[in-house]
This record gives sequence, C-alpha cells and structure tokens, in this order.
Amino acid sequence: MRVLDLGIILSYLIAITWFGVRFRHRQKSLRDYFLGGKTAPWWAISLSIVSAETSTLTVIGTPALSFTGDLGFLQVVFGYLAARIAISTLFLPQYFRGEMFTAYELMRRRFGEGIRRLTASIFLVTRALAEGVRVFAVSIVISIILGTGEVSSIVLIVLLTLVYTFEGGMTAVIWTDVVQMCLYVLGAALSFALILAQIPGGLEHAAAVASQAGKFHLFDFRFELSSRFFAIPFTFWSGLAGGCFLTMASHGTDQLMVQRLLSARDLSQSRAALLASWIVIFIQFLLFLLIGILLFIHYREAHLAAPAQADRIYPEFIWRSLPPGLAGLVMAAILAAAMANLSAALNSLASTTVVDFYRPLTGSRDDASGLRMARIATVIWAAVLLAIGIMARRWGSVLVAGLTIASIPFGALLGVFLLGVTTRRVGQRAAVAGVLAGLAVIAWVRFFTTVAWTWYVLIGTAATYLTACAASLFGDSSLVQEREN
Repeated sequence: MRVLDLGIILSYLIAITWFGVRFRHRQKSLRDYFLGGKTAPWWAISLSIVSAETSTLTVIGTPALSFTGDLGFLQVVFGYLAARIAISTLFLPQYFRGEMFTAYELMRRRFGEGIRRLTASIFLVTRALAEGVRVFAVSIVISIILGTGEVSSIVLIVLLTLVYTFEGGMTAVIWTDVVQMCLYVLGAALSFALILAQIPGGLEHAAAVASQAGKFHLFDFRFELSSRFFAIPFTFWSGLAGGCFLTMASHGTDQLMVQRLLSARDLSQSRAALLASWIVIFIQFLLFLLIGILLFIHYREAHLAAPAQADRIYPEFIWRSLPPGLAGLVMAAILAAAMANLSAALNSLASTTVVDFYRPLTGSRDDASGLRMARIATVIWAAVLLAIGIMARRWGSVLVAGLTIASIPFGALLGVFLLGVTTRRVGQRAAVAGVLAGLAVIAWVRFFTTVAWTWYVLIGTAATYLTACAASLFGDSSLVQEREN
C-alpha cells in the first residue's frame, strides 16, 4: 500500500461524499428529491447521462474488450445516435405533457394502472440485477487497491454512496455526476499518455504494431441469415440494431435515464442534453478502447503475462505501473464512475418504488411522508444491490454480463412504450399479453439459442409489439377508446 495514493483516494471519497451531502437543505419535496427541482442546466444533465451510461463497466470492461479483440464494439455505439434521435422524437414530447416523476406514469396515462405496475416492476428487477453487476465491478478495483476481499469492498462503496444519495437526492446525483465524470475522463486521458510513454518507439510504433495485429479493425459488414451470423455480437448490423434498440430502451423507458431527462427545465433542454451526450459517449468509448490496445502492445512487447481475468487488466496496470500519486488519481477516477452510477440507480429505484407503488397503494399525496419514504426506499435498495453485487462475482465478464442482463427485459419494455406512443387502439389487456410474450420469446432466445445479446432488445420489442397488436383485434381496443374519451 502506497501512502500517497491511498491518501488521494481517501481524500476523494471524503470530499465527494461531503459535496453530495451539502445538497440536503434543498430537498423540500418529492419534486426536489427526484427531479432536482428542475433547476439543472442541460449541459450538466448531459454529463450526468454520460456518467450513468459509462459506469465502471465501461472503465474496466471496455479496455478488456480491445485488449483481447479490436475496435468492433464501436459498432454498437453508432446505434446509440439513432436511438437518441428516435427518443427525442417519440418519447420526450410525451414525457413533458404535464409533470411526471417516472417513465411509468406515461404507461398509466395511456393504458392504466396495471401496465404501470408491470413496467415499473420490470424496471426494478432489471435495474437491481444490472446495478449489482456494476457494484461487483468496482469491488475489483477496491480489492486491488486495498488488498481486501471483494465482499468487504462491495460493502464499502455501497455505504459511502448511500450517504450522499440519501441526503442530497437527484440534485446531489447530477452534480456529483458532473464532478466525477470530469475526473474519470481526466484519469483516462492521463492513463493513455502514461501507457504510451512506456512503449518504446512511441505513438508511431504503437500504431504500426496495433495495425499489424488487426487491432484497428472496426466494421464487419457480413450479413447472412444464419445462426452463426446472429451469434456474433459485434457486426455492423448487430451493433446498429443492438445499440439502437438497447439505447431506446435504456434511455427512453428505464427510469435511471428518464429521470435525468425529466429533470430538465423544458423539452428543448432535455433534447439538447440527450443529443449532446452521444458526442461525449463516443469519445469516451474510443478512448477506453485505445487504452486497451496500448495495454495489449505493452504486455506483448514486455513479454508480460496478462491477468487471468481480463477485466483486471486496466486497474492492475494502473496500480502496479504508474508513479505514486498518479496511480491514486486514476484509481479515484474509476471509483468516481462507480459511485456516480450507483447513486443514480439508488435514486431511480427509490423514485419508482414511491411514485409507482407506495403513493398509488396508500393514496398519500403528502410530500413530507413521501420524502420520508423515499429515503427509506433508498436504504432498502442499497441493501438489495449489496446482496446482488456479492452474488455477481460468478457471472463472468462484467461488461457483457451487465449488457446481457439489461437486454433480456428491455425489449418488452420498449415494445410496450412504442405501443403507447404509436397506437391508439391497443388496450391494457393486449399490452399485457404483448409484454408477457416478449419476455417469453427473449427468455427462449437467451437459454435455447446462440443468438448474441445485441439482438435481444430488437427481438423482444418486435415480439411484444406484434403480439399486442394481434391481441387488440380480439376486442381490447374499446378499453382504450373509453379511456381516451
């Protein structure tokens, strides 16, 4: 353990917790706690979106992908832009018709209370599982730094993040996201420069070696209607479909992201935040992939053995190879990404619990009791994520595991949201049938076929949408007409 590095990391953890807690006095109502009072500027929300979208899975998982492969993952990122345009056109205008606290209030308005609870339940389960993987991912970093076991590392990061999320609500989430995103981008840029400095011959030699090894290979335009084709996760077509539909689901129907978009002052600022976030996210993914390529060159030329677990390649190199002080700064940056995402998850899980379940079931509209319940829900979900993070240690690659878990139910969610904004004759019973069919189809695809996760959301969306439309032909449309009348 190096005193300087540990001092930097400890100082960061204390400072960011103190910074977040300072927003406690602004939390007077559920609007403040869950939407930040709609006072955050679009650029801060944009950086907060990026911070939530990248997380520790990106920071330690993306370099591992290019270390063992190439730049093919960027094909998924191109789909992110198409999704953002679609969300800005289809979903955001609906969210800003009246004040909403969660994405699932739109489902209540369109279909009724049953669909609202169903979609909210899917979100709670999905987000808890996916966030548990992310919690485990950061435990890898902490265990490297402190030499502690993974379980104690998970407990430490969850408790620290819980403190300022409990106190500061969404305002604390957004502004700590801004600080933490700037820190981990700085850490990544610094890492890139320092790893490059350790490669003899510099940038020109690194580029030549990477090119010879095929590391700069990006596009794969192969297309064939075969099981082998659909089993490859990173082709242009699977990346475009997977990136587009996954992002439409995550940013258009998942409360973790929608809550940030709802926190904007108006529709135009929400759109600006969402579209601007793609530019930053593309640069970030490219930077982390290039770091993985540099690490590949360094390990190969230094004849070093890579870690058995590829996800450890980046944090282990930082801690063991960078000079004291710099290693602590970069490690603090990785922890920043983790805490930013975890705090957002806790707040979004709490908001869905209170707004979509507690208030409708109790009939309570009192802000004081709602705010008290929101903080209780935050603590409960912290305990749930802690348990899932411990279990996630045996689920394989953190990046792929997180994306796969999210992709399984996202198709059903996206399908029913698309039904809500593009149809008028599909009612609640037909929508429920569509959701159940979408979940059943994608479960079968996941466990009984070799289809790659990048196709899951598209398949689930199509199954949900088409089943609901077919079911509406058998008399359910009248329910919608009565509701709208």
